[in-house]
Amino acid sequence: MTHPDSPRLDHCPPGLPQEAYLAQGWFDREMASVFARRWVNVGRLDDFSPGTARSVTVGRAPVIVLRDAEGAVAAFHNSCRHRGSELCAAGQVRQIGRLLTCPYHAWAYEAATGRLVSTAHARPTQDFRKEDHALLPVQSRIWAGFLFLNLSPAPLPLTADVPLDTLDNWSMDSLRTGHRWETVIACNWKAFWENYSECLHCPGIHPELCDMVPVYGSGLMAANEALDWRPDDPRPAALKPGAETWTMTGAPCGPAFPGLTAQEQAAGYTFITLWPSTYVVAHVDYVRCVRLEPLTPTTTRLIAEWYFSAETLAQPGFDAAQIAAFAKLVMEQDSAASEMNQRGIASPGYQTSRLMPEEYEIHRFHRWLLKEMEAAP
Repeated sequence: MTHPDSPRLDHCPPGLPQEAYLAQGWFDREMASVFARRWVNVGRLDDFSPGTARSVTVGRAPVIVLRDAEGAVAAFHNSCRHRGSELCAAGQVRQIGRLLTCPYHAWAYEAATGRLVSTAHARPTQDFRKEDHALLPVQSRIWAGFLFLNLSPAPLPLTADVPLDTLDNWSMDSLRTGHRWETVIACNWKAFWENYSECLHCPGIHPELCDMVPVYGSGLMAANEALDWRPDDPRPAALKPGAETWTMTGAPCGPAFPGLTAQEQAAGYTFITLWPSTYVVAHVDYVRCVRLEPLTPTTTRLIAEWYFSAETLAQPGFDAAQIAAFAKLVMEQDSAASEMNQRGIASPGYQTSRLMPEEYEIHRFHRWLLKEMEAAP
């Protein structure tokens, strides 16, 4: 009998319906509920240089992020209050001072507050009040060196599947980006999250990963998923003998982070998941972050970055891309598997999935998603 502390499901529940992965209407509801109410990671704070403005996307909303000369961050909807022009084009970085000026009709806003300062050549009548035409704010929060944005005027707290202080010993704020990989995958954003949330696929999809993490070769994410698991069972090693981290050889790429506990070093990898946009994996020598940006019901942008200490990056001949190669291979395999799954979901013979007891995390994700969509006004 399965132990009560096991995370395994005690039944095989149905998954989401086919329309959740294909229908534009379902996708639009997700954007208007989940991605408009939850915190979305838009990159490292260091990506936004002081004295600049940059456009990002949160769900379906274009947002402009301003960072003043002192480094303070403000974010607003990327739409001028005059006739709606974008204030910063996608991919553009604008140099700013105290004011942000619309490139269309030169309305000027105070960068720190979004307050309308000038209507330029326009001369409004007395019924026009500048104070009613400030830029519409977007909430911002910095966590572990990442910039999160929230479209809700009264946002819920930033939460993860583990406490937010889980990564404190990695000194995340001091790490620097050494490698970046971006791709667009032909699947619904949820298909990738579901693949991330189980390891039944690992033996058939990830031979290299299963060699590195032996428990994955059993189709399990952790030992406590086994049918005969008991809390007093000896804890198996996280990585194969001789390996300390996720690299092609298992050898660290530089010195271990000095603040890690013995337990954190022995763990080999520490995951933290922040739905709907982000997961972070911390190793003894580097940290990786993966962000998802839903583009359409059947396409998703995947952005992965690898972060290192200054000491590691300064090593003679250091090649961050070589260190990233192991996890990149795993993500390419995951992407292909998610696309394969998406193609099958599109079949007229598919209606819904039937989850297995080991897919408890997918079930939790589905319940969270439906609750978020139902709670939206």
